[in-house]
Amino acid sequence: MGVTRSREARNYFDSTQGRAAVFSLRPTFREKKDLAGILLRPKSASWDGLGPKKCLASLPTCPHGGRLRRHWMNQTMAPSGERLIDLCAIWDAGVYLPSAACNRASSGVARKRLNEAEKLSSVQEAQLKRLEVTRPRVLGSRERGQVPRMARQPPPPWVHAAFLLCLLSLGGAIEIPMDPSIQNELTQPPTITKQSVKDHIVDPRDNILIECEAKGNPAPSFHWTRNSRFFNIAKDPRVSMRRRSGTLVIDFRSGGRPEEYEGEYQCFARNKFGTALSNRIRLQVSKSPLWPKENLDPVVVQEGAPLTLQCNPPPGLPSPVIFWMSSSMEPITQDKRVSQGHNGDLYFSNVMLQDMQTDYSCNARFHFTHTIQQKNPFTLKVLTNHPYNDSSLRNHPDMYSARGVAERTPSFMYPQGTASSQMVLRGMDLLLECIASGVPTPDIAWYKKGGDLPSDKAKFENFNKALRITNVSEEDSGEYFCLASNKMGSIRHTISVRVKAAPYWLDEPKNLILAPGEDGRLVCRANGNPKPTVQWMVNGEPLQSAPPNPNREVAGDTIIFRDTQISSRAVYQCNTSNEHGYLLANAFVSVLDVPPRMLSPRNQLIRVILYNRTRLDCPFFGSPIPTLRWFKNGQGSNLDGGNYHVYENGSLEIKMIRKEDQGIYTCVATNILGKAENQVRLEVKDPTRIYRMPEDQVAKRGTTVQLECRVKHDPSLKLTVSWLKDDEPLYIGNRMKKEDDSLTIFGVAERDQGSYTCVASTELDQDLAKAYLTVLGRPDRPRDLELTDLAERSVRLTWIPGDANNSPITDYVVQFEEDQFQPGVWHDHSKYPGSVNSAVLRLSPYVNYQFRVIAINEVGSSHPSLPSERYRTSGAPPESNPGDVKGEGTRKNNMEITWTPMNATSAFGPNLRYIVKWRRRETREAWNNVTVWGSRYVVGQTPVYVPYEIRVQAENDFGKGPEPESVIGYSGEDLPSAPRRFRVRQPNLETINLEWDHPEHPNGIMIGYTLKYVAFNGTKVGKQIVENFSPNQTKFTVQRTDPVSRYRFTLSARTQVGSGEAVTEESPAPPNEAYTNNQADIATQGWFIGLMCAIALLVLILLIVCFIKRSRGGKYPVREKKDVPLGPEDPKEEDGSFDYSDEDNKPLQGSQTSLDGTIKQQESDDSLVDYGEGGEGQFNEDGSFIGQYTVKKDKEETEGNESSEATSPVNAIYSLA
Repeated sequence: MGVTRSREARNYFDSTQGRAAVFSLRPTFREKKDLAGILLRPKSASWDGLGPKKCLASLPTCPHGGRLRRHWMNQTMAPSGERLIDLCAIWDAGVYLPSAACNRASSGVARKRLNEAEKLSSVQEAQLKRLEVTRPRVLGSRERGQVPRMARQPPPPWVHAAFLLCLLSLGGAIEIPMDPSIQNELTQPPTITKQSVKDHIVDPRDNILIECEAKGNPAPSFHWTRNSRFFNIAKDPRVSMRRRSGTLVIDFRSGGRPEEYEGEYQCFARNKFGTALSNRIRLQVSKSPLWPKENLDPVVVQEGAPLTLQCNPPPGLPSPVIFWMSSSMEPITQDKRVSQGHNGDLYFSNVMLQDMQTDYSCNARFHFTHTIQQKNPFTLKVLTNHPYNDSSLRNHPDMYSARGVAERTPSFMYPQGTASSQMVLRGMDLLLECIASGVPTPDIAWYKKGGDLPSDKAKFENFNKALRITNVSEEDSGEYFCLASNKMGSIRHTISVRVKAAPYWLDEPKNLILAPGEDGRLVCRANGNPKPTVQWMVNGEPLQSAPPNPNREVAGDTIIFRDTQISSRAVYQCNTSNEHGYLLANAFVSVLDVPPRMLSPRNQLIRVILYNRTRLDCPFFGSPIPTLRWFKNGQGSNLDGGNYHVYENGSLEIKMIRKEDQGIYTCVATNILGKAENQVRLEVKDPTRIYRMPEDQVAKRGTTVQLECRVKHDPSLKLTVSWLKDDEPLYIGNRMKKEDDSLTIFGVAERDQGSYTCVASTELDQDLAKAYLTVLGRPDRPRDLELTDLAERSVRLTWIPGDANNSPITDYVVQFEEDQFQPGVWHDHSKYPGSVNSAVLRLSPYVNYQFRVIAINEVGSSHPSLPSERYRTSGAPPESNPGDVKGEGTRKNNMEITWTPMNATSAFGPNLRYIVKWRRRETREAWNNVTVWGSRYVVGQTPVYVPYEIRVQAENDFGKGPEPESVIGYSGEDLPSAPRRFRVRQPNLETINLEWDHPEHPNGIMIGYTLKYVAFNGTKVGKQIVENFSPNQTKFTVQRTDPVSRYRFTLSARTQVGSGEAVTEESPAPPNEAYTNNQADIATQGWFIGLMCAIALLVLILLIVCFIKRSRGGKYPVREKKDVPLGPEDPKEEDGSFDYSDEDNKPLQGSQTSLDGTIKQQESDDSLVDYGEGGEGQFNEDGSFIGQYTVKKDKEETEGNESSEATSPVNAIYSLA
């Protein structure tokens, strides 16, 4: 029975107008493939309309917009043993989409492949032809019969689009995970992983190595062909193959010629699932032949004529590198007149006489042998009309005319003629070359006809004589021309460039891994010029000679596989070639039957941030590709839709995480061979947020800046706060302090300016906050100083301001330096507002100026600019004289005249000197004068401290300065004489007044007086006190602290030299009645008068008694020295005398202490010991007192104070008696 398109199906589609319908068919897989977008069924098949709602409810969304799915019906088998399917489809916008195609192709792949629909027109045409032929038999029969073709209309356009979509979707394949455990378990055909280059050139001195590495499971074995014939390695003892590798090693240590092994080699890697091939490797041995010996005659050439010295190197493999040198191994200097061409020849656009000074030898360096071969040198003989080689003419603007060489228009030396052509392969470098002769030497320029040179790929070489365009493409083809020109004319050469191409990949075949019964395709698409041909091979054999495979179909550059089975495994080779080369690619087809496996660790913990989008991955593998479903907390409903989305790779995306999304998620992968599941526990965490962000700040250089960054985060996560500066990690130096919530920068510098980013991060998320720190820094230095408007006394200085560094420039300071008086020392010249950048500077005569500019802003001063060029003004007589003229003596008989020397801006001319004049003041003496070059002059043999008139006048080679004014100076000083009339007066016991007159001879400028005084009382001397007075002071008052002591005063005058002669005076002695006067206030008291009268009466009685006893001659009793011992209360001397003065020598209670600490008694010292001339009393032998009373002199009176003390009352009474 034939198979026809179902009228019921067509009517049903028309009636539903886009609604879904389910057709329960039982065709075989082959029949399903043959549908190709048009619903066909055997006449014996029955319909089972299940209704659109059931289809839509059970099927997921198709990537093309409808709900389509192909699934297995519990492995239900037809009577013929073939599996049954349900086919669900929709009519969407006039396009019929088969569910099988929809199930395999993702939307991205479909869009990409639809763009390639036109490229598959040959495949489409072949498939449509198959649709017109008869189709297989009734359902369930294994017999293949022919059914007459039905007469029908050509399919509508939507059928073509649907078919292409279905066909292009066949490229979907299983990807093998990189998990080593899976890689090791799965079988795999061989794959070439490493091989030698196609053109393999080897060094003849080394062993030959031809690489070939491959992988596969089981491990592949290797064999080789040489020149398309089997290469038996075992028969050649020099050849071996590395273990577990196909790499060939040819060993020449035991002899042999490497050239014998040249040829074309190809490696085959084979296991039981197929054979992979390497490229055809062309093995060549490097060659470096010797230069043929030849005798070269001198080359005779007329000066100005062109010349080509040919190299003609021996052919090497690879080609040698050419360079020219002299026979003494000096390189030949090349320029636009003399240069080496790409072919190795040396070209002279015109020969000059200096070209004879050396010879020229071509050298070839060979890459593999690292040897340099030198050709016999050329020598030149230049015929000239100017036989002298004057080197000064080389840079002459009209060198050729100066040497008598005739000028001529350019002509091309290479290439010759006006046009040529050149072919280049796509991806290579295009090198165009034009070398021209002429006098003067021509310039070369390059152009492209109808367009511009590709600026990104074009560059000029060899002094513009060569144009190189890298990585040539078809757009670079066209006509290029070079233009050679000099002042005599120009000439042009056109080069037609054709770009051809060796094959290059558009779509390289990739390994294809399918499940049993799935469909796939291999595409081998390449391009080239001319267009390459494609040849398919399987396991190294041409596909035409391979065993037939009903599941495989070749359509040009594509192989289509349908209903693949285990037996379909093989390695396919695609060889695409044209006359310029070939490409060879291996791609295997592997059919796997693997139950689902989970590839991720079990029971993972995933922590996510609240309100974020997250994805739970569940990597799995299986063949056929398993279906995956997700469940939460063991619930039976599949998670898909709403807040959940399941991707094709099995990942579950939760679009916005909420607290209630926390829990355990289970993913289940299922295919016809079983199922596998895994669990993921999801925890939801609070986000990390910066709630107080750093703010933009402006800071002056040197201040302190603090950037805040306060963060709130989930307490169960560890927080890390870091800082970035200008989006780079910030180095926290000793000027910075990083805390948990801030960053402090001490002593801000210009380099601290920039953006600062606070990064608060946990292991799950992070938050950023950025602020910009602007540092007000010193301005950058001004630049590009220029002097204009040059005049004798002025010049205009112009500069370009530097960066103000965020603080406006307020001022510019112009400084100058001169190189005569103070070279290297810069002086301020003038100051200008920050708004100007040009100023007219007033200049002094005869100064070699150099200027620089300093910019100033609120922060500080910039570095000085680079100096300007120098400018020297002309000279003139001085317009001023030196200042600060002084005359001072350094000794008592001289006077040193000094002045401040004039600087460079006031010298006005060379040889600045000074005319020094002097004479005594108020005399009519003639002026003394002397010329001095320095800044001081000493006048000798002068009187002491005499005034002089002094004048200092400047003079240079242009004349004298103005007449100077006189300055008064003095000769040297000496020590002054003593002050005159030094007077000491004591108006009372509390003060002493001193007065004096100025010295008669000051001998200089008086700078003051020095007074030294000391208190004394007898031999007791107090501490010396020193007082200094101004030169105008002539009086001083001393406040006494001791009314008893006297004072000694020493007074001297001072000059700059020192203190002069001193004068000494003492204070007068105090009168006795002073004590009475001091006690007058007590003596007027009644009680005191009565007491004194009683004491006086007792003293009088005592004196009378003593007088009477003496007049009687009574003796004092004396103890016998031997009979009566002395008691402790009886002091005596060793000689038996008695001491009467122990008590009497003690000071009275009412005594006073003088200024220097000595004791002054208020009562008279009239003890008995003090009477008598010997200082001791004299006694008779019986011990009676025989001395006389004498008046004791005041032993402490000195220097003219000889007034006697008053007679004591006892003496008075005695005298009366």
